[in-house]
Amino acid sequence: MDKIDFKAELKHLYQPGTRDFVFVDVPDMTFVMIDGQGDPNTAASYRTAVEWLYAASYAMKFASKDLGQDYFVPPLEGLWWADEPNDFVVSNKANWRWTMMIMVPDFITRAMYDTAVEKSAEKLGDAPASLRLESFAEGRGLQIMHLGSYDEEGPALEHLHEVEMPGRKLVYNGHHHEIYLNDPRKTAPAKLKTILRQPVKPA
Repeated sequence: MDKIDFKAELKHLYQPGTRDFVFVDVPDMTFVMIDGQGDPNTAASYRTAVEWLYAASYAMKFASKDLGQDYFVPPLEGLWWADEPNDFVVSNKANWRWTMMIMVPDFITRAMYDTAVEKSAEKLGDAPASLRLESFAEGRGLQIMHLGSYDEEGPALEHLHEVEMPGRKLVYNGHHHEIYLNDPRKTAPAKLKTILRQPVKPA
């Protein structure tokens, strides 16, 4: 049975270059999602969210073999914002809001998702209230591959906000989006690969 690698199948979404921000048109996709707030380095709710997303995602992956399908679980992704925009700019992480999510292939059914949640609950207890399977329509955005630690993303994002978007006459059309291609527990900060994506629309 061939195992699908969505990072290879969808190169335009998961393999941007590191030099320039480029346009990407993101199709409607389905994700398992959890919402939360707080510093991702310290908030227990963040750790719980990530644990649940991976548990449910792997349960769905294993169930897909009954359909004659197999795949690598796609990378963790996050939407980030703050009620007060300056909290995000100055890294006041305690006030950050987020939706963490992992893409779910279109051959996974609602019943398979429900069963995956039940199996995960046997190990993890009650699911977070915001856990859900949901379609996400992001549309057009600008993205780049960031190499290095998460705390070093600032210059790239400043260039995006202050140069790229005004220069192209674009405005925000959704939350800041990050896609994590490495496991930070197993990867040196300097070698982390993170896609930085911003949904945009004409001003």
